[in-house]
Amino acid sequence: MSSSAADIRTDNIGRAIVLTLITIGVFGVQDAVSKILVQTYSPFQITMMRYWGFAAFSLLLVMRQAPLRQAFSSRVPMLQVLRGMLLMADIWFFGLALRTVPLGELQAITVVYPLLVTLFAIPILGEKVGVFRFAAVGVGFAGALVIVRPGGLPLDWGVGFALASATFYAIYIVITRKVSQFDSAATSMTYTATVGLVLSAAVGVFFWQPMGWGDFLLVVVIMVTTCAGHGVMVYALSMAPASVVQPFNYFSLPWAILLSAVVFGHWIDPISLLGAAIIAGAGLVVMARERMKRVPVVADPTLPGQE
Repeated sequence: MSSSAADIRTDNIGRAIVLTLITIGVFGVQDAVSKILVQTYSPFQITMMRYWGFAAFSLLLVMRQAPLRQAFSSRVPMLQVLRGMLLMADIWFFGLALRTVPLGELQAITVVYPLLVTLFAIPILGEKVGVFRFAAVGVGFAGALVIVRPGGLPLDWGVGFALASATFYAIYIVITRKVSQFDSAATSMTYTATVGLVLSAAVGVFFWQPMGWGDFLLVVVIMVTTCAGHGVMVYALSMAPASVVQPFNYFSLPWAILLSAVVFGHWIDPISLLGAAIIAGAGLVVMARERMKRVPVVADPTLPGQE
């Protein structure tokens, strides 16, 4: 490789990292706005309205690459439908957790998902996990226990919803790894958008409440940030591999802590912050080990995950 090519590559990676940080910033704003709305409206209604924008964005993006009929052609359609259902469950449970769990603590709990991916990949994908990664997973879960210790974050339904969200997202990622062996990213995106749109509408319609213009504008903000965030991430990943930018997704943790303090006046306590750092550190160790073994650690980045 020539020096000029190397310079261009380095420059692209730097831009990809900046764009990844911007994406995380946008999604953090989305979480804060969602937390405001779910205090008044059902998370199922907010998710349904959000999916109107996301489905339109995703399907338009797919149609730029191939006809929709072709994109719907899958070698593993049942697994694709299952992916959509898992992601929908993840978003529902995250919305339910937003009602009671502060943003900082919620983000700290849900970032255990890379550790859960390591565990679920064993029975689903038949991956072999060594003692080193098992130890990192154990340390990460110990960090979660620090957050929900006696005197820390109350162990209530909100914490359970947060753990459920991380669990469903982790299984979704593992299934995505599996279907990527058979289908294109466009097909996966098409199924995720359509399954999510149908499921969110089928449930959300039963929780509908009339909405004032001010709150509706906040929903529009969620729609815009969803599309903008995924659009920027797609652009970032056209410049650098997912394995390079993935560690920077942990910026979501300090950003959520800051937003929680500024928007809601809640600061995470020092011991819980230590637990969050333990989880993040363990997750980064697992990612580093999986990168060394050339195992992908994230799903299709154009899809909504832990928002």
